[in-house]
This record gives sequence, C-alpha cells and structure tokens, in this order.
Amino acid sequence: MAKKVVATLKTGKGKEYSKVITMTKSPKSGAYSFKEVIVHNDHVKDAIEGK
Repeated sequence: MAKKVVATLKTGKGKEYSKVITMTKSPKSGAYSFKEVIVHNDHVKDAIEGK
C-alpha cells in the first residue's frame, strides 16, 4: 500500500505533498509507535513538531 501512495505523489500535483513519518515512545510500555501523515510541503516542519 505504501508503494501506491509514494507512486501517486510523484505525478502531477502530488509533488506538492510529502509523506511524514513520526516515531513516539510510549511512556507506559516503552514501545515505539509510528504515525504516517501526508502534508503539503509548506507544513512539513509543523507536522514533525506535532502541531
């Protein structure tokens, strides 16, 4: 599924968007979880910071 998303981002207006993957560690269990978000290139830093 990820391959399909990346392939569609490379054509047309998809070049204006980026896929941001953030990793957070759970304080309770210590396990890591990943969150994937597709955002406009202007808002990449905001997505990384968690805003």
